[in-house]
Amino acid sequence: MGVQTLDDLLARGVRGQRVFVRSDLNVPLRDGAVADDSRLCASLPTLRRLCEAGARVIVASHLGRPKGERVATLSLRPVAARLAQLLGAGVAFCDECVGEQPRAAIDELGAGRLLLLENLRFYAGEERNDPDFAKALAALADVYVNDAFGTAHRAHASTEGMTAHFDRVAAGDLLNSELRHLQVIREPNRPLLVILGGAKVSDKLSVLEALAPHADVLAIGGAMAYTFIAANGGATGKSLVEPDRFDAALAVQRAARDAGRRLLLPSDHVVADRFEADAPARVVAEIPDGALGLDIGPETAKRYAAEARNARTIFWNGPMGVFEMEAFAAGTRTVAAAVGDSPATSVVGGGDSLAAIHQLGLADRIDHLSTGGGASLEFVQGLTLPGVAALER
Repeated sequence: MGVQTLDDLLARGVRGQRVFVRSDLNVPLRDGAVADDSRLCASLPTLRRLCEAGARVIVASHLGRPKGERVATLSLRPVAARLAQLLGAGVAFCDECVGEQPRAAIDELGAGRLLLLENLRFYAGEERNDPDFAKALAALADVYVNDAFGTAHRAHASTEGMTAHFDRVAAGDLLNSELRHLQVIREPNRPLLVILGGAKVSDKLSVLEALAPHADVLAIGGAMAYTFIAANGGATGKSLVEPDRFDAALAVQRAARDAGRRLLLPSDHVVADRFEADAPARVVAEIPDGALGLDIGPETAKRYAAEARNARTIFWNGPMGVFEMEAFAAGTRTVAAAVGDSPATSVVGGGDSLAAIHQLGLADRIDHLSTGGGASLEFVQGLTLPGVAALER
């Protein structure tokens, strides 16, 4: 793809050089501490290799959505503490991202040491891709590395704007791995099975439009399935439906049919009379008036599982039901187990899908667990990711 890798960068040497690493350290915090360090762990290989090569490593990331203002609860300081524990080495922290303070901290940074800057999104210039802010960030370093696949679909100052100021740019190990594995979905061994879940057709319409004629089988679950069912005249009770997306849903079905592909919809459902964890659940073939569809039914789950067994490539993004409620988690779990058991090359992305994989202990049986939900969806449908295009330039 024309992107320099970390191997390429290290081959030329980085000892003593200031290397700016855009990582994705956007982790949940609870009571002032990191609640889930999976994204930190995914960032470690690149950081370790640069430190071992003697670079002076400057790490930057966003956390949450402070919208250009300082929000104490979204400081990256707790992340620095957890990162130090995981690395087994000290991690310096700077309260600023640009200006004299980070420059002074970098001057004191020894070879093989690491400095974490404060939340990039405390600065309005980050999300605006402000040229002055991008230039100020770039002034901190000699070399640029992007390892934040989760934000590669955003043209922000730290992912796109600042790259123009460097002669040496590269993709970190995590970003490179994401691109390599997701390319398999663009150029799959067939049959390709795509399993898409989630709440709304509108949230994933462009993905549906792109993958319907590309995937051999497109299996749809989650609440978005009810818009498809309603568009075809089926009963959906009180389920979440988007009437303004009926035409779009039917167009996706036509695109799949015209390309000789199969689009699968649920044939049975787990429903309840209210959206609550303790609501009595029952399985129905047709959703009655007054009921909410909250999960795919067991027959549907078996059909989707059978498709997984027959596939040679699988891409799964989005839960099959309200996975966070035990009564409506069976569909997602059945699909997760089937993907894990399949001999196909498998790629899984999206928070709930990943949660199901980890909960069932199937992580080591999935070929790739994508750290970037939105970025992975844009990449597999063939869109250009600004953060990747910047590295190619």
